[in-house]
Amino acid sequence: MTVHVETSNWPLPANGLRFITPPRLRRVLARHALSGGCYPLALGFYPEAAGHRMQRPQPDDHLLIYCRAGRGWLDSEDGRLEVGGGDLLLLPKGQAHAYGADAERPWTLYWVHFDGSACEDFLRLLGPTRLRRIGVQPRLLADFDALLGLHRQGLNLPHFIHAAHQLQALLSSLAVLPARANLKSGRVLDVDAVQAVMRAHLHGSLNLEELAAQFKLSRFHFAKTYRALTGHAPIQDFINLKMAHACRLLDQGTLEVRQVGEQLGYDDPYYFSRLFRKVVGMAPSHYRALHQG
Repeated sequence: MTVHVETSNWPLPANGLRFITPPRLRRVLARHALSGGCYPLALGFYPEAAGHRMQRPQPDDHLLIYCRAGRGWLDSEDGRLEVGGGDLLLLPKGQAHAYGADAERPWTLYWVHFDGSACEDFLRLLGPTRLRRIGVQPRLLADFDALLGLHRQGLNLPHFIHAAHQLQALLSSLAVLPARANLKSGRVLDVDAVQAVMRAHLHGSLNLEELAAQFKLSRFHFAKTYRALTGHAPIQDFINLKMAHACRLLDQGTLEVRQVGEQLGYDDPYYFSRLFRKVVGMAPSHYRALHQG
């Protein structure tokens, strides 16, 4: 099946870039074992894109847009969303949308159209949110610049396979970027800040009420916002951090399993072992045996 790549015809300035993967290479990339999961169809960089506007009623590729500066908007089934510097748009195939630059402060953006058999798996990893407010991330900007270097390499298959892996790495990196949400109160809930509180309590207990109180939120609002940002319940993440620390202590080999549990605030060694098995998939003693000898 041939994918129709629909990009805008926004007039490029000297420092802008728009590059489309030739159809012949697209077909090869779709069939190749090293690239068929996810590969770039078109990519570009639009600086201060005054007048940029696009409407895609039935897109047959996925689209990632990263706004570096300025402002714009996105129309989708969720209504209109305002887009600003540091915002990321993830637009899946088959879902109608339109977007454009703000008339007063037009956006500067990176974009890449992509397709492949594993693309929906990448999008599931990133969650259902179309707009993610991740801030201006220097590493992500560098990743986009590296991907855009494809246009200088000629039409050689190895370079396009490498670009497919760069794109896959870029997408998977988005799943572990710090996430934050702007609350109605004007405050910001930052996942890194929440997990810093969790790490400070690894040797004791911390319930949802106490965690929410640290950020002056109700249990319900805190848990709902945290899950929307991460896809996980906050207490489950706290337990996962505890068990990761338990693995480190077991790797060091100086403490008994009972003592490791006590280090993490679990007085009942049987409860600690059951919890460890549930998260890690084996008993603490079996985990330690993997690393002996």
